Amino acid sequence: MGNTRGAVRIVVAVVGVVVVAAYAALLAVNALVLDPLAAVPGATLPQIHERIEAAGMSVAGDVRGVVVVASIGVVLAIAAAVVGLAARLPATVVAVMHLGVLAAGALATFQSGFWLGMDVADTFPTGGGAHTIWAGVLYLTSLAAFVAIPVALAVTAVRTRNTQRQRQLAAG
Repeated sequence: MGNTRGAVRIVVAVVGVVVVAAYAALLAVNALVLDPLAAVPGATLPQIHERIEAAGMSVAGDVRGVVVVASIGVVLAIAAAVVGLAARLPATVVAVMHLGVLAAGALATFQSGFWLGMDVADTFPTGGGAHTIWAGVLYLTSLAAFVAIPVALAVTAVRTRNTQRQRQLAAG
């Protein structure tokens, strides 16, 4: 039959990395493309960048900041997968590590909104803050991950307790 627990652990590790990478990609696209376009309706992204640069701010620095923050989450997800697989941690533990990275993504979403978002707000007659629904989607995803952590741990604790009771009853 094979090692189904090992296979489940691998699937959980890979899916965790993919989900975190998708979150990071949406974070970057929202902060660098969607939000600036929504903040300055009718302008193209090159026009927005040109005005920001003309005002003496660095779009390249903003892009670097967002990409670094998004990349940190992906690196943490890969590290969680590698450590989880190398240490043969249970799939639940690997999943909880990835949920933790997703939950922490709320901080990355908040931070990533400042770089280009502040330059847009300083250059154009617009307010700060999110201008698209996608920041909210990212925050809600982080909240769901945060709530899922204790749920996953509680379910695992109950299953473990029930398994131990069954073994004790079978032993005698």
